[in-house]
Amino acid sequence: MKKIIGMIHLLPLLGYPKHPGMKTVIKQALKDLAILEKGGVNAVLVENENDHPHQVKAGPEIIAAMTQVVGEVVKKAKVPVGVEALLNDPQASLAIARIAGAKFIRTDYFVDKMRRKEYGIMEINPQKLLVYKKKIKADSVKILADIQVKYANLLEKGKTISQSTKQAIKAGADGVVVTGNFSGQAPKIRDLQEAKMAAGNFPVYVGSGFSITNAKQLLPFCDGTIVGTSLKTKGKIDLKKVKQLLKEVKGGSL
Repeated sequence: MKKIIGMIHLLPLLGYPKHPGMKTVIKQALKDLAILEKGGVNAVLVENENDHPHQVKAGPEIIAAMTQVVGEVVKKAKVPVGVEALLNDPQASLAIARIAGAKFIRTDYFVDKMRRKEYGIMEINPQKLLVYKKKIKADSVKILADIQVKYANLLEKGKTISQSTKQAIKAGADGVVVTGNFSGQAPKIRDLQEAKMAAGNFPVYVGSGFSITNAKQLLPFCDGTIVGTSLKTKGKIDLKKVKQLLKEVKGGSL
């Protein structure tokens, strides 16, 4: 059975003009959790997606807020919970996960040297991250690492998906995530095939653009998917869409 990880995109957090207060943030996150679980997902991933513009490194107010809300989600969840502090702060994600009881993190940048126009060159230091992980006794928290992630430009000319996958796993990733070029765009099937071949027994996830219309095409070449946008109607998670997607996955014996 392929794993479907549903996204919980938090409302704007502390410090952002549209922050509605923590009670409202938590209430909405728990509502999203309930819908995703009722729809049958295997896990959920909590992100501060609506914090625009994202901070490259999470400020103390973001870490504090995410720790609180992820902790509340973990208390209610019947499925594993993951966390990602955007834009590029896997240490913060690990700390939040460790305190809140989350089971995994996602990090967009792990081994690939990449640059985003709005933010510059992203810091990558997997060895430092693993040292930190050990320091805070977060050994049980798994790391899902994106390779050649969406929205960013790869600075290592000629580097293949296979090379990125092998490098990420060797550096300590517990699984890799393959995306298209932007949110809502699915990865190329050949990229998934290449990543899965290189990963061997390590899981490979689709990280963007997965939907009911392409499920049968994508899932044979991966171990699961992280899905958010295609489960929404007018910006809100839609139970009907969640159930339809899970039915498509299960009905196809994928």
